[in-house]
Amino acid sequence: MQEASSQFVAHLLAGEALEGRRVLDMCAAPGGKSTIYSTLVGREGLVVANDISRSRTLALSDNVQRWGLGNIVVTCNEPRHIGAFEAWFDVVAVDAPCSGEGMFRKMDEARSEWSPAAPRICSERQREILVEAWRALRPGGVLIYSTCTFNSLEDEGVVEWLMAEYGDDIVACDRVDTPDAWGITRSDIGAFQCFHFFPHKTRGEGFFAAVARKREDGSRSVTPKARRKPFADVSRAELGEVSRWVDDASKHAFRAVGDTIYAYNAAVIESVTALASSLNVVYSGVAMGQLFKGKLKPEHPLALYVGRREGVVAEVEVDEEQAVSYLRRHDIAVAPFEEGINIVKYRGVAIGFVKRIGARCNNMYPKEQRIIKN
Repeated sequence: MQEASSQFVAHLLAGEALEGRRVLDMCAAPGGKSTIYSTLVGREGLVVANDISRSRTLALSDNVQRWGLGNIVVTCNEPRHIGAFEAWFDVVAVDAPCSGEGMFRKMDEARSEWSPAAPRICSERQREILVEAWRALRPGGVLIYSTCTFNSLEDEGVVEWLMAEYGDDIVACDRVDTPDAWGITRSDIGAFQCFHFFPHKTRGEGFFAAVARKREDGSRSVTPKARRKPFADVSRAELGEVSRWVDDASKHAFRAVGDTIYAYNAAVIESVTALASSLNVVYSGVAMGQLFKGKLKPEHPLALYVGRREGVVAEVEVDEEQAVSYLRRHDIAVAPFEEGINIVKYRGVAIGFVKRIGARCNNMYPKEQRIIKN
């Protein structure tokens, strides 16, 4: 679930024309804000969702797959590796690792893990990340800096440092409207519009956000030299099979990684290839599945993809009890399903695949994503 205060980043970008643009979410896990950016850029746009923790990028990838737009590249890299894509992104968002004071009310571990030294240590790391974020932002692009903490060292102090470091190249965005009823406290600094969410004033948890624009200067983007060939081509026969699973094959590009075929919007395939040629990519596009005897054995992300063509296989509506059983990866009743691959739907929304083989059904829901709590 996306924390209410964090959803404010969408409001910060409300005046930007982001369809088809590139957004970098520098510290993305677990991915709530990445899904917001994914919606804003649309299927012909691209979001790079990065995190330095391999374990966190696995959870991030799960959430990206659930979102189903297929326009996010999940990477696991140090900020300096991302910064090598100079002036590449139209928006760069840094939801920085912080001391977490804004989560004190909500999470016991946020209180137990805090220390007096944490704000200073975090502010130093935040500045290091922002150096690379600024490098990756194109002239004219928007920088969003945010934390879930209250102290001025990590919030206003970092923004003041940004103004001191890059002030000549920072200009204000159009004014962001914040009605009094929202309870947001403003503390603008130079060209940055700054916003504090205090739990006793707003409906969400503690949050801080600042936004400004990089001055236009005519410089061009830099794409790092490719270090590897990330994809294999898909044969004509393979293309014929996978194409029938998507709504408009002419707007898709298909590539293979090992024995798995992935689908991408054709508008971004060059950008995705450039990223995958230089960075450690954990997940990208839509994992469609593997081919066996010319037929696609679909993977779970394809069921959730908004560009999946309906009617390729049987699509069966189930009730709540059956849906929960399916999401727990329990055995499910055979009766409603046709022989072979079926889409399972609940309230008209696809939630995954099953395969009926005679008198039994194989539950194809990913084991690592199953519901294990009541």
